[in-house]
Amino acid sequence: MIQYAEVIVDVPTMQTDKPFTYELDEHLRDRLSIGMRVVVPFGKGNRLIQGFVVRIFNKSEYAGKLKKIFSVIDLEPVLNDERLKMAEWMAQYTFSFRISCMQAMLPSAMRAQYQKKIVLLSDDVNEEVHSFFSGKNEADFDEQKIPAELLGQLIKARQQNKVEIRYLVKDKAKAKKITVIKSLLTGTEIAREKDNLRTNANNLRTLLDYLNDHQEELIPQLQVETETHLKADVLRTAEKKGWLLRKRIEQYRDPRKNLNIEQTTPRVLTPQQKIAVEAVSQKADEQQPTTFLLQGVTGSGKTEVYLQVIANVLKAGKTALMLVPEIGLTPQMVERVTSRFGKKVALLHSGLSNGERFDEWRRIEKNEAQVVVGARSAIFAPLKNIGIIIIDEEHETSYKQDNMPRYHARDVAKWRAKYHHCPVLLGSATPSLESRARAQKGVYHWLHMDARINKQPLPKVEIIDMRQEVPFAKNMNFSKTMLDGIQQTLERNEQIILMLNRRGYSSFMMCRDCGFVLKCPNCDISLTLHMDTHSMKCHYCGHEEAIPQICPSCKGRHIRYYGTGTQQVETELQKIFPKARILRMDVDTTRRKGAHARILDKFGRREADILLGTQMIAKGLDYPDVTLVGVLNADTALGMADFRASEKTFQLLTQVSGRAGRANKVGRVVIQTYNPDHYAIRLAREQNYELFFRKEMTIRHQGVYPPYYFTVQITASSRDESQAAKKMYQIYGEIRKCLSSQAMILGPTPQAVARINNRYFYQLIVKYKHEERLFSYLNEVLHKSQKDERNGIQIMIDREPLNFV
Repeated sequence: MIQYAEVIVDVPTMQTDKPFTYELDEHLRDRLSIGMRVVVPFGKGNRLIQGFVVRIFNKSEYAGKLKKIFSVIDLEPVLNDERLKMAEWMAQYTFSFRISCMQAMLPSAMRAQYQKKIVLLSDDVNEEVHSFFSGKNEADFDEQKIPAELLGQLIKARQQNKVEIRYLVKDKAKAKKITVIKSLLTGTEIAREKDNLRTNANNLRTLLDYLNDHQEELIPQLQVETETHLKADVLRTAEKKGWLLRKRIEQYRDPRKNLNIEQTTPRVLTPQQKIAVEAVSQKADEQQPTTFLLQGVTGSGKTEVYLQVIANVLKAGKTALMLVPEIGLTPQMVERVTSRFGKKVALLHSGLSNGERFDEWRRIEKNEAQVVVGARSAIFAPLKNIGIIIIDEEHETSYKQDNMPRYHARDVAKWRAKYHHCPVLLGSATPSLESRARAQKGVYHWLHMDARINKQPLPKVEIIDMRQEVPFAKNMNFSKTMLDGIQQTLERNEQIILMLNRRGYSSFMMCRDCGFVLKCPNCDISLTLHMDTHSMKCHYCGHEEAIPQICPSCKGRHIRYYGTGTQQVETELQKIFPKARILRMDVDTTRRKGAHARILDKFGRREADILLGTQMIAKGLDYPDVTLVGVLNADTALGMADFRASEKTFQLLTQVSGRAGRANKVGRVVIQTYNPDHYAIRLAREQNYELFFRKEMTIRHQGVYPPYYFTVQITASSRDESQAAKKMYQIYGEIRKCLSSQAMILGPTPQAVARINNRYFYQLIVKYKHEERLFSYLNEVLHKSQKDERNGIQIMIDREPLNFV
């Protein structure tokens, strides 16, 4: 019987969002599985491209001659039923292409170039498969070079667990291999060999004793050499004598190897913690996809709640998924989770190498890890039988993906929770207004923790009005109160966290003679001075050029640098406090792999007195000796044309304030601002989330903004500004016809930064409550956008954008 397969091909267009039908050769019938990747001919030129099998069936209604699948990439599915359904939902919900959603679920090693090896797991295979390996345990696997009949035999062997595919990443990451040894002697044979040794053969005698203590074990050769103080030639001699077997095996890369892990036990819970753990665990036991909002002040013990909920889920034989917002927070959280659950924990975030991420993905796929901790993309971890999904600091904007597919991890978490019949636990001291409003309406189950576990009061927060300080200040960046606080804290041998939400040395360069500001040639934004690289950089497109000594416009030499960045503050701090040990943590100092963990570990070991950084240091960090937190400029976000500016400012100030006084020492927070009367700053000082929520919700209601309305952003971009504007006005004319009078349209208008990387951006925002025809029209726009793309116009649709700028 002829079989057919439907394949989603690797061409991100609306025309390919529906599967294409291919015929299966005889050797693939009953052996191909849904979720496998295949190579198929596509288009008029029959070019070979990759695709995912989404359906296999026996009867085709197509009357013409169908193309055949050229080859199979996998011997087993890389996408299971859940992920295939999730990709279909995501494509519709986020206005994305199915192929983009499918690829987002795989580690980058499986999207990049890679070499495949096929490994023989059993000698119980037929003659054709045996001869393919030519007496070896593994062989290169290139599906395009393997005869069709043999490929079918290999797929069958994989289904019987007699072979498996291993991927070797071709770029920097390669399969890590180590030499291991295994004793070939019994205890009796070891005793006999020792009796036959010369009296001065001390090294061989030591080795025999070691083998006697480690029979039937595979031990890394490096470990043997370290523990016995023997050299490699002794092991080679023993191998020649037939005492031991030496062989090379693949070893998983371990991203946790540099973490300081000590086993911990569950702590005694406070009454509020206990209520939270019991409520979530009950829904997990009942397999109810309930969404919880755990609103707990900083230091109230949310992490311990997470750990004990995970422990209860693991006891029931299920798995757990936990997301954190920043790579910088991951090392501390991983340390805590790993210290509780050991080797059951896998780590997924962009700070790992391709090889590490792929190895962790494989551990999860093979059920070798039951707890996953990671940043946004970890929401796609291939866990089975999930019992709980936790999103820490749920208000963070980093949970939203900027490019296709433009998903929010919170939405994906709720979809997966429904699929696995498990609860979602959202945690934050300062929940997003959307989540807090849903909790108040009963859409989310609301849990409160309003007291710190050490019973210490929240730190005292002082607001410094920089308008009054500037006329008398010796330094524009530090008030007298801030400098006195730093001095006193250093004298007490305690630690300090200082936050300035702007990296670089200065914000911009300006000529005092003619007012010229050095801008990026590709974007409508000024360049930022970076003293570490002695260059001017664009933080949008990455353009970099030398620091000018002469004004490019008037040729004057009166060039000055305005604004303040973390580099400049670090330099000034070192001059004021020459004996202080300062660590700087921003995008520039954390580019290298593992830099986040190294900086935080150094600070945690008390090898630094001051941690200076951007907002990445504001959340999740827990150091008992930090007693002073300083915010150098609380107004950074308030100056942005963003309806969430006040919310982001309040959250950031509250979060960073919570880093002080987390142990038994009294904490102090000093916030410098030019807007001391702004409600976001005033209420952050009081740590009064409830009053802020009511105030901000009133403003949102008056301004007709989320969470009272849903929003969708449509953007058109082109290298020709008139093309982008014309397209946006065309969409505006069409969308007005399909919206009711209750909906509102903002725009069309150029984006705040109208040109990025030599493309011009125009947008419009639709605010609505219920619009039946809106989504069918947006899908139509996405379909038509393929024709626009050929003319150089790109259309982007973003459901619930986090800002409109």
